[in-house]
Amino acid sequence: MNEPLRLLTYGLILTAVVLFGLWIYLRWRGRQKDPAEVERRRRLHINRIGRIANGRVTELLDAQNGATDGPPRLIVYRYEVRGVDYQAAQDIGFLGADAARLDLRKVASGHPVSVKYDPKNPPNSIILCEVWNGLA
Repeated sequence: MNEPLRLLTYGLILTAVVLFGLWIYLRWRGRQKDPAEVERRRRLHINRIGRIANGRVTELLDAQNGATDGPPRLIVYRYEVRGVDYQAAQDIGFLGADAARLDLRKVASGHPVSVKYDPKNPPNSIILCEVWNGLA
């Protein structure tokens, strides 16, 4: 095999390896999801497959600093599934302008709520999502 043909062969192999590596990198990078989108999908999944349990609100907190004086962004609640007590919190910041319609001033500690939970993983739960409201 003469020298120019061997260099051309090595060049083509190197180009193929670089292009393959670039393709793998772009596929990996495309799979990284926005955390807000991951949370939205989780809420909708729980809404779709979830079972409903009775629960109670224990606290309303501002998610930024744990204060109770600002508009609530975090609802802490308790519920029971098959004799096991669970406590969870949900960030309701995803509601944005729709949060005003909820009138969270009526929701206080001890307020009853409906909780949707994953039957295979009961700690995975919600009380609000884009299409369901357990506060009403």
